[in-house]
Amino acid sequence: MDDQSFLETWDIHNRINLYLLDAIAPASLPSFSASKGRNVGEQFAHIHNVRLMWLKAAAPELLKGLVKLEKENAVDKKLLRKSLSASSAAIRTLLEQSLGQDGKVKGFKPHVTAFLGYLISHESHHRGQIALSLKQAGTPLDKKTQFGIWEWGVR
Repeated sequence: MDDQSFLETWDIHNRINLYLLDAIAPASLPSFSASKGRNVGEQFAHIHNVRLMWLKAAAPELLKGLVKLEKENAVDKKLLRKSLSASSAAIRTLLEQSLGQDGKVKGFKPHVTAFLGYLISHESHHRGQIALSLKQAGTPLDKKTQFGIWEWGVR
């Protein structure tokens, strides 16, 4: 696999996160699952905040201009989108730098490919929680979005 395909995989993944966020009505961001935990907006904020955690550990210089999202800001759809876009760009830079540094990410083992897998797994887990929370709150994702998050070839 070449470096461009590797980086494009991250870009597609992030566009799917944004596609999901775009499909959710702002009124549904405070929705919880039956088991409580984070609400829908807080799930998106958590994704952003975990990215910041990794940036702080691996490349703190990439945190410039990025701000942690607090719970009270997790219902602001525009802020969530802006924050996820910005943290995605910073993570992409980290991935790109890591490819050029013998494939290593500071603070993560074994290598940058596993780091990409870790990030995608973590964020996809939360996409599933978001879908479940919406369903249990009585505002499920529409079928187009449910299928659309799997259409990596067009995202």
